[in-house]
Amino acid sequence: VQLQASGGGLVQPGGSLRLSCEASGSIFSGGTMAWFRQAPGKQRELVARISPGGSTNYADSVKGRFTISRDNAKNTVFLQMNSLKSEDMGVYYCNRWGTSWWGQGTQVTVSS
Repeated sequence: VQLQASGGGLVQPGGSLRLSCEASGSIFSGGTMAWFRQAPGKQRELVARISPGGSTNYADSVKGRFTISRDNAKNTVFLQMNSLKSEDMGVYYCNRWGTSWWGQGTQVTVSS
């Protein structure tokens, strides 16, 4: 099971980051992929998910600011995050929806 997330970092409020998660073919192919995040002291929460055909769902807190997409040829799912806020901080994980297959996470810090 391989899910490799990357792209996190430190960004100022209002800034942007683009996360990537490359998965092995057995995980990615035909599956709904999702991004979750976990802030310190809080439960992991769903940020966005995307079906194999490209249908998307977003948490209310990120609608209009985040965009999830996927490249099926590269077994990769992306999360474009714009207008970042301090409440977006946390470790972001990718996941095949409905499974316990998780990547190692990438840290997003929003601070001036």
